Amino acid sequence: MTDVHQTIVQQTIATLREALGDAQVLTGQAISQRHYSDWTRHAPACPAALILPRDTQDVSTALRICNAAKQPVVPQGGMTGLAGGAVPTSGDIALSLDRLRGIEEIDVAAATVSVWAGTTLQEIQQAVADAGYLFPLDLGARGSCQIGGNIATNAGGNAVIRYGMTRELVLGLEVVLADGRVLNLMNKMIKNNCGYDLKQCFIGSEGTLGVITRAVLKLAPQPGETTTLLCALPNYPSAVALLRRIQREAGTPQAYELMWQDFFRMGVSWLENPVPPMSDQHPLYVLLESSARRDVLEQVLDDAVGAGEVVDAVLASSHAQARSLWKIREATGEFPTRLAPLNFDISLPIGQIGDFAQLCRARLEQRWPGNRSVYFGHIGDSNLHLTVDCHSLPQPAPVLEIEELVYSAVGELGGAVSAEHGIGLLKRDFLHHSVSDEALAVMHQLKSCFDPNGILNPGKVLG
Repeated sequence: MTDVHQTIVQQTIATLREALGDAQVLTGQAISQRHYSDWTRHAPACPAALILPRDTQDVSTALRICNAAKQPVVPQGGMTGLAGGAVPTSGDIALSLDRLRGIEEIDVAAATVSVWAGTTLQEIQQAVADAGYLFPLDLGARGSCQIGGNIATNAGGNAVIRYGMTRELVLGLEVVLADGRVLNLMNKMIKNNCGYDLKQCFIGSEGTLGVITRAVLKLAPQPGETTTLLCALPNYPSAVALLRRIQREAGTPQAYELMWQDFFRMGVSWLENPVPPMSDQHPLYVLLESSARRDVLEQVLDDAVGAGEVVDAVLASSHAQARSLWKIREATGEFPTRLAPLNFDISLPIGQIGDFAQLCRARLEQRWPGNRSVYFGHIGDSNLHLTVDCHSLPQPAPVLEIEELVYSAVGELGGAVSAEHGIGLLKRDFLHHSVSDEALAVMHQLKSCFDPNGILNPGKVLG
């Protein structure tokens, strides 16, 4: 940071303190290290200041001041992101939504909940459950992630196949633009065709176009009792055929999680009692949850076995058994301690996911013989996850080369380099594999329209 820039930053901080008060503008050691980086721990840095607004007006005031000084601002939520989207530099001012927290209203008739952006996902889930509803977005970070960040990254999760991405669950927003103007887009209606649907510009924009301060979310009925089923499959086409059979005969499941053999074996080996619930010699396994009647599921399963789509199955007979099956799939929570994980969150046309896994595995093995990679995902919504264990590679691990190999293959098959984790810093340089030059140019135009001085989350998504 140059001396001139340092002077401008300090003058901006002084103006912010005068407008908001010292308690809302922290610097130096008063800033918790939580605000230095997200869950990736990528390039941690203490921001020049941390703003802690108490309401929408505080956010508006802060952005107006920073925009006038052309001071970069990095919006931050629960800091649970996996793409570096909320990581500041030492010259940035971070704007945390931690204090914009709480449930404003649960409208039982409209089946909506109005919330502040800093409210955690788990708080929303619990509040609406008490009112007899379900907010179906669900992530492993539910107790830490904030709904504003979920919306800003268009978060996914296990239930997308049944309820859709976050985008499908948002009816209205309140957004503060870079110059401090407040857009009141709060809306409880499913049908609302009054001009451009501006809220869609901010969902998935990762804080680069505006700062989300409030939201109206769509609720669903509680699904009732669910059944958990683990099936062994002979090949990838059977996974697709089984999904379509279940959808036709029992309705869309709440979750449909596919695990390749390598992932299944690894997940079982990490259990406290590492005994597989069935043979671990099958190519693929699917873990699904359905609210259909048990007898209906049993008939679907019988039909699938008869058609050769399923070669073995375990139908959970208790909540405890269901949880034990889910622990295999939830092995991803132990990746940071048991592996040196290089994680990929990609999307492909459903029919091509199996081909991609074979192609990617072959190319990795050809380039780095003996490397360890595992494949898993929510294929019903086109999402595949791939993790490469960098412990199994030459050191230092050739991270950029691996990323280029994987993302080039994604582009070849017409896929997306990000399915549910966003672009942030870590995928920005690979966006061209999924987005055309013309579309990228329009994205830059949109950024210039909403944020002409480029102060909002600079360097993220577009660079």
